[in-house]
Amino acid sequence: MDAQGRGRAGDNNVDPADQWVFDPDTGNYELRLDPAGQAAARPSDRNAAGRRAARKRDAGVGDTDTRPLPTQRGRQGEGTADGDDERPAGGRAARRAAANRTATATAAEAGPASRRKRKPKKSGKKRALHWTAGVVGFVLVAGCGAGYFIYQQLDGNISKVDVGVENDAVSDGPVNLLIIGTDSRSGKGNGGYGDAGSVGHADTTILMHISKDRTNATAMSIPRDMITDIPSCPTKQKDGSTKNIPGEQGVRFNTSLGQEGRDPGCTWRTVEKMTGLKINHFMMADFNAVKELSNAVDGVEVCAAKDINDPKSHLKLKAGRHVVKGEQALAFVRTRHTVGFGSDLSRIELQQQFLSSLIRKLKSSAFSSPGKLYDVSQAATKALTVDTGIGTASKLLDFGTDLKKVDIDKVTFATVPVLDNPDDPATVILDKPKADPLFAMVRADHTLAKGKKGKGKKSGPVKKAPPERVRVDVSNGGGPIGSAQETVDWLQNSKGAKLSTNAGNAPSKLAATRLEYGPNQADQAAALADWMGLPKSALKKSSQNAGDREPMKLVLGKDFKAPGSPIEAPTETPDGVQNVNADDKNVCAK
Repeated sequence: MDAQGRGRAGDNNVDPADQWVFDPDTGNYELRLDPAGQAAARPSDRNAAGRRAARKRDAGVGDTDTRPLPTQRGRQGEGTADGDDERPAGGRAARRAAANRTATATAAEAGPASRRKRKPKKSGKKRALHWTAGVVGFVLVAGCGAGYFIYQQLDGNISKVDVGVENDAVSDGPVNLLIIGTDSRSGKGNGGYGDAGSVGHADTTILMHISKDRTNATAMSIPRDMITDIPSCPTKQKDGSTKNIPGEQGVRFNTSLGQEGRDPGCTWRTVEKMTGLKINHFMMADFNAVKELSNAVDGVEVCAAKDINDPKSHLKLKAGRHVVKGEQALAFVRTRHTVGFGSDLSRIELQQQFLSSLIRKLKSSAFSSPGKLYDVSQAATKALTVDTGIGTASKLLDFGTDLKKVDIDKVTFATVPVLDNPDDPATVILDKPKADPLFAMVRADHTLAKGKKGKGKKSGPVKKAPPERVRVDVSNGGGPIGSAQETVDWLQNSKGAKLSTNAGNAPSKLAATRLEYGPNQADQAAALADWMGLPKSALKKSSQNAGDREPMKLVLGKDFKAPGSPIEAPTETPDGVQNVNADDKNVCAK
């Protein structure tokens, strides 16, 4: 057996045969790559190891293990009774035995550290979950532990792209991870998908924000058909030179990758420009990743509220719960024509359901064996392309360890709010009044996870008045010069609020924007607050109803920046933003 992928074979004169260690607690042989002396045994392990060394000394056996090299995982015992499977006493084994006999007494006291493996309870769930966590974006927040013994082999699996930004794997502040699913046909297993001859697009894009204190995470799905502006971006060429790709305005978001020679760094810069969030790292995978990873975890449970028969994705499911993997798992995350409204937004909801279930599966005890750890780690790292900041197995391990504190019930999926594009029904445009507060909330490191319910009956949301009924006087009490007129123009032309008027400068300056209204104007105030992105603290309801044609009073304070830009980051998920908790097991495709 060669040493490829074992990490340390050949280093420090370690015999590859000695890297297979029999664990008496499990009855199995395990691959151990730590050279002798590098892994300190626990006190209880040293006592047990000493007793085993003493038994070997009594039997006339040196420090070298002469049990057969196992030919498959799970081989038990120390050899057959007739000795047919024993290794020859001469050759390398004999030489090592002679060289090590003088160390037998010491071994009896401290135990051979390289022959001991942590108990399965320590190396099962936590080890498996960490490596799974360290290689796929959402899985990163699912676990902890370590799989050191596959470092070098996993290093060879990982593809890297130099996007011109190399951030440290670990950050003291919030972390923004860009996760890209490409529909490229290149690569093993991808020939039957995507557009023939296409170099791929940003088919699925999710920006995952992990809070500074690592207590929560928000994953925002970005619709691929959203019209946006793509900034110019530098791309690294094969010869080491840098080529600048010109930007484009008013194009589909998914063209930020692959088209015109754009690499993941172009998608990175597009998302930064859109959201105002600085990205730390990216991870990209293709169609085959879904198939291989779902196979490695023995399938992912999904739910359908009705029968699904999508001729495009070839998904056929009866209503109810199912475990999907391989081609069927890929079909599930690609389905859109027979669920919801048949759009990409409906497909996004299926992807969020699938990823939530995947995280729960990885959190379960199903991944307690080193064998499963190895399978999942291999599948995930082979599927990944990452930035150079996390371009090695050790860096991915550090990255995953940094994020391991996030509990699954504090992971929230959301979809960036969009509207139908009046100029092209096949595309959508950003719904700024809803998206801007969402982006501001994430930039402020506020969680989207649902808070605790208060006591007593909670009143429902106030019905919003139609634009033609919203009557308001706007005055400038601290905003930029001309803000009052600019806001009135925006309200009348963009929102249809023709009853808005410019009241000039306010009599005094205000630090914070304020909206004054009567109880009978609550529906008008709700509509205006929604358009303007006003926080609840800005709403001042009087004790008396307003007159028949009395307008509300909006005073723009020093915190005002521009019409439609949120005054301050909200602390609760803005109305109209689709979101779901990753721990919600009752989500079904409708």
